[in-house]
Amino acid sequence: MTKTNEMLSRVTVLKPANPNKATAIFGGKASGILNWNDLKHPHFYTLRQQIRAMFWTANEVDLTQDVKQFPKLTVREQDAFLKVIGLLATLDGPQTDIASKLAAITTDPSVKSIMATIADQESEHNHSYAYVLSSVTTLVKQNASFEMGRTDAVLMRRNERIVEVYNAFAETPTIETALKAMVYTTLLEGLFFYSGFAFFYNLARNQKMVGTSTMVSYINRDELQHGKAVSDIFRAALAENPTQNTEAFTEWIYENYRHSVEQEIEWSRYVLAGIDGIDLEEMAGYVKYRANKMLRMLGLSEIYPDYTENPMKWIRAYVDNFDDTKTDFFEQSSRQYVKTSDLNGFDDL
Repeated sequence: MTKTNEMLSRVTVLKPANPNKATAIFGGKASGILNWNDLKHPHFYTLRQQIRAMFWTANEVDLTQDVKQFPKLTVREQDAFLKVIGLLATLDGPQTDIASKLAAITTDPSVKSIMATIADQESEHNHSYAYVLSSVTTLVKQNASFEMGRTDAVLMRRNERIVEVYNAFAETPTIETALKAMVYTTLLEGLFFYSGFAFFYNLARNQKMVGTSTMVSYINRDELQHGKAVSDIFRAALAENPTQNTEAFTEWIYENYRHSVEQEIEWSRYVLAGIDGIDLEEMAGYVKYRANKMLRMLGLSEIYPDYTENPMKWIRAYVDNFDDTKTDFFEQSSRQYVKTSDLNGFDDL
């Protein structure tokens, strides 16, 4: 068994002497040949199928009306729009890389496949933000929005621990740093995006920027599945490495969730203050509700007992919902969107 502080090497592509069924997620043995009918963790097949079922691309979403509406938004709404896009781009860009880095060191080929699928979708999310901005504003403002992750003091402070944990894993890949990186991945997928998502859904319920909101709902739906998949992989890896399953590590998770909730609430008050239709106290409750939900997925207890129910009931009309045990939205009809192309899109404006 690999020690939790032992460096993990990039896994070779093929080792025919090893069994096809991986012996462990990290530090195990596997040939590199992926047989979905013979997995150490059979439900990983279902995880990949659920993620793959939601394939979409940004340029299929029609933003024609958004292009006309953006100049009519209030100055405060336009500013928040650009800041929120900046946040989402800052977080989604590294998600492609972190999924690829996890794929590089896992000895389970089914996990490699899941992470490759997640990395591809995260790349499309990042592209979608550029697609939206290029549709509604100038290149100067587009670039300024993407620069926020390096220049905005509130956003930089908010992201300090993300940078620390992700870079520690990139520089020193061990089972411990991989587990911690996955904890922060669940935070990104299940908590950090959500005040930003709420901003776009609030615009949509006022019949503003509905195309962007529709695109965001597809991103949101992906992130829910990514969070579920990474949580399941985390729990399986932790079970394979019981020496890491300590009181100290559990408290580290709780402390980082509490810190992240504080940072997300501070960010939401910074970027959403003065936005008509957004109740900042309700937003803070929603962030705590999301934290409880993601902790349950990790197999841990809730830390905000007063927020076991979603305090922002209106948001459920804009995002597919799922709970901790099943993916309800696969039983529902997806939100409809109009596809566009070079022939029927912006050339008509």
